[in-house]
Amino acid sequence: MNPRRLLAPIILAVIGLGLMAPTAGASGTKMSQSAAASDLRAAGVTWSSSGNCTTRSNSTCTSFDQINSGTVSTIITLKNASGCAINITGGTEVGHASGTYSHYNGYKVDISHNSCIDGYIHNSFSYVGLRGDGYPQWQAASGNLYCDEGNHWDITAY
Repeated sequence: MNPRRLLAPIILAVIGLGLMAPTAGASGTKMSQSAAASDLRAAGVTWSSSGNCTTRSNSTCTSFDQINSGTVSTIITLKNASGCAINITGGTEVGHASGTYSHYNGYKVDISHNSCIDGYIHNSFSYVGLRGDGYPQWQAASGNLYCDEGNHWDITAY
């Protein structure tokens, strides 16, 4: 019997795992503000906040404190793959919705809209319908979700 035929169901099962619900902790290890900022800066990713600050306990700041390394990697990969400018406007600071895969728990960031990134997300990822709150979502092959919340993209990195 052909060994490739035997492996096909196993390979399909492994690929299919990406479609299953992610598990907590699936997005790497927790990073400090300075480590995440250093990695993002080196990749050419910018960030801004209405409060011009990075304090996690202040909702007007954009903080990376306790962000998952996988979330940082997702944004760097998005920047490199798209060639677009990426500006993060929301990170792990208080003031976002709660839940396991939340901003505060390090799984989400918000990025600014621009025509380059909007086109890249629309053309590279699959439209998967409206989120429970009515905002449209696109999903990458990795399982990461990109939700257009009107004035920014809300990105969940699994």
